[in-house]
Amino acid sequence: MASENGKKNDKKKAKARKGGKQPKGEQAAAESTHGFADQIQLAGAGQKLFVQAAVVAGFAFILAVILGNSEGDGWRRFSFSYLTAFVWLLTIGAGALFWVVLQNLVNAKWSVGIRRVGELLASNMPVLAVLALPVAVPLIMGNDVLYSWASKANVDADPVLQHKAAYLNPTFFAIRFVVYFVYWTWLANFYLHKSIDQDSSKGDGSEQAASMRGISGPAMIGFALTLTFCSFDLIMAIAPKWFSTMFGVYYFASCYQAINAVLPLILMWLQRSGRLKTSVTVHHLHDLGKMLFAFTIFWAYIAFSQFMLIWYANVPEETLWFKHRFADSWGTLGWVLLFGHFVIPFFGLLSRHVKRSRKALGFWAIWQLVMIYIDMYWLIMPEESRQYLDVNFKLIDVACWLGVTAVFVAGLAYRARGIDLVPTKDPRLPKALSFENI
Repeated sequence: MASENGKKNDKKKAKARKGGKQPKGEQAAAESTHGFADQIQLAGAGQKLFVQAAVVAGFAFILAVILGNSEGDGWRRFSFSYLTAFVWLLTIGAGALFWVVLQNLVNAKWSVGIRRVGELLASNMPVLAVLALPVAVPLIMGNDVLYSWASKANVDADPVLQHKAAYLNPTFFAIRFVVYFVYWTWLANFYLHKSIDQDSSKGDGSEQAASMRGISGPAMIGFALTLTFCSFDLIMAIAPKWFSTMFGVYYFASCYQAINAVLPLILMWLQRSGRLKTSVTVHHLHDLGKMLFAFTIFWAYIAFSQFMLIWYANVPEETLWFKHRFADSWGTLGWVLLFGHFVIPFFGLLSRHVKRSRKALGFWAIWQLVMIYIDMYWLIMPEESRQYLDVNFKLIDVACWLGVTAVFVAGLAYRARGIDLVPTKDPRLPKALSFENI
C-alpha cells in the first residue's frame, strides 16, 4: 500500500514538472533554475549545514587548543597534528581545482551535470588559505616548532641548512605561500564565475564554455608547478635534509584520489536530501568509481617508484628518511598503507557492480579518504619527535581534523547558497544528462 502511494506521489510530481510547476516544498528552491526540472539548489539545507558545521568547528578547535596547551611542549604536538589535518584537507581542495581544469581541458561532456559541485569545492580556496595561517604565520615569524630552518640559530649551526637557505627561508616561503593561494583562488573563482555567467547568458553558453576551455591548458601547467612546490614546502621541508623529485607527483596522486572519493559522497548526500535526483545517475557515479579505482593503482605505482629509486641509489641522506618510517610501529603503519591504501581497495573496487552500488562506492570512498589521512600522518608525524618514537595517535589529532574539516564544510555551504548546483545553460548538458556508462 505504501509503495503504491509512493508511486502515485512520484507520478504527481512528474506531472507537475511537465506542466512547469514544482511540487510543494520544491518550488522555492527551483525559482532560479531556468525551468530546470530537477531541484538544484541547497536552499534551507545549505543554511542548516552551515550552522551545524560552524558549531562543530568551534567545539573541535576549542578542544584542540586545550589539548595542545596541556601537552606542555610549546605547541609542538598541536602544530604537527594541525599540519597533518590541513594537508589532508588540501588534497580535497587542490584535487577539486585540478578536476575542474581537467574537465574543461578535455572538453568532457559526461561530467557537465556534476561540474558545478567541483567548482564550488575548488572555490573554497580562500577558506583553505585562512586555515593555512596557523602553519605559515609561526614559520614566517621564525618559530621552528615545525620547520627547523625557520630559526636563524638552527641555520647558522648547520652547514646543510646554510646551503639550502636561499630557498628554505621564512621570507621566500611567505612569497611562495601567497603565490600558491592567490593563483589557486583566482583560478577557482574564474571557473565558477564563468560557469555562473553562463547560466544567465542570453546566448547558448558556448562563449563561456570556450573561454573556460581556452585557459585550461596554461592553467594546468601553473597548477602542476604550484602544487608540486607547495607539497615540498608544507611536507617535505619538515625534514629539510631529505629530498625526492617525485614527491610532488606523490602528493598529486592523493589529491586526485581524494576528489574522486569526495564527489560521489557529496552527490549521494545531495540526492538523499532531494536534490539532483535526475541530474546525477548511476552512470556518473560509475565513472567516478572508475577514477577512484584507477588512482588507487596510480598512488601505489608512484609510492613504489619513489621508494625503489631511493632504495636502489642507497644514498644515506635519502634512505634515512625511509629508515625512520620503517622502524618499529611506523613500519607497521607502512604495511597498513600498503594493504589498506592499495591491495584491499584494489580488489574492493575491481568489480563493476561495486562502482554502480551507492552503498559499496560510498564505503570505499570513505575508506580511501581515511587511508589518505593515514598516509599524511605517516609522512609528517615521525618528525614530531626528534627521537622518532612509536606511533602515538591522540585525541588532539581527531580534534584538529574535525576542526579544519568542519570549517571547510561550513565555507562550502556558505559559498553554495543561492547557486544552482547544475550549469543549466552549458551546451553540453543534454549529453551529460543522457550519459550512459558501459
